[in-house]
Amino acid sequence: MKRRELILGAPLTLGLSGLGLAQGAYPSKPIRFIVPVAAGGGSDMIGRAVCERLGRVLGQAMVVDNLSGGGGVIASQTTARATPDGYTLMQGYVATHGTAPATRKLPYDAVKDFTAIGMVGSTPNVLCVNSALPIQDVKSFLDYTRKNPGKVSYGSAGAGSLTHMTAELFKLQTGAFMVHIPYRGIAPAITDLMSGQTQAMFPGLAAALPHLRGGRIRALAVTGSQRHPLLKDIPTLEEAGLKGFDAQQWYGIVGPANMPPAIVKQLNDGLAKVLAQPDFKDKLSAEAVELMPMTPETFANYMKTDIARWSALAKERGILLDA
Repeated sequence: MKRRELILGAPLTLGLSGLGLAQGAYPSKPIRFIVPVAAGGGSDMIGRAVCERLGRVLGQAMVVDNLSGGGGVIASQTTARATPDGYTLMQGYVATHGTAPATRKLPYDAVKDFTAIGMVGSTPNVLCVNSALPIQDVKSFLDYTRKNPGKVSYGSAGAGSLTHMTAELFKLQTGAFMVHIPYRGIAPAITDLMSGQTQAMFPGLAAALPHLRGGRIRALAVTGSQRHPLLKDIPTLEEAGLKGFDAQQWYGIVGPANMPPAIVKQLNDGLAKVLAQPDFKDKLSAEAVELMPMTPETFANYMKTDIARWSALAKERGILLDA
């Protein structure tokens, strides 16, 4: 526990002046960076890559603390309750500040209890089908669902996940009838898609890419406003006729509410320098993540819009889950 004591050792009852946070003094000790998933995997890789480079820019170590559990609730609660001094930050992403607030009653407010610092980037979701199906595009997929009523199922990484919500958005806009099969994570859902236990899925591109290259699943369309560089021949869902269709697995940085503006600016400026580094762009591009630099204000509005969008869908589809 020595590492956590180092990060959390400052008295929580002191004001910012008592913590010695005079302008220009930040950061004077290591920064705790909470990643709301277990070590390993794409989300953790992104968090560690950001910390390594942002720490260099700030001239202070950033210590990754993986706090998984509760779909990000544990990490989010811990961050929201921390002293807003800039020494506890979190990798906020689409689950913690998008789909979870839209589908669950949470013990925190995803908007009011956090300070937006900056966006890192995003990866699109991909409409995929088992490659054995006689389907080559969105039109033939919709025809297939109509000719096989009740026989088409789609997997997701869990109820209320982005993979679930994206498929429900697709069903709403197209009228397609598909049965939802929730899994405990993305890996088993993709495994059953490849084996034919399910017929369709909307995984994130980073998770789907190895299996698309292996040929056991087929991409029909991607979310977002433009085609992805790694799937240049695959149209967007908007190109396929679904106007305004969008769903992104995004990653950013947040802190507790009421962080000093000077520290927020310093962190955002530092993050902008990281996102401008060619080797960082190359590293995340290899994971299908496109960088999206934003000011704190723009990022805050992005999160509010994402929560509102998924909340409207959850209400429309009757999706309300236990916290």
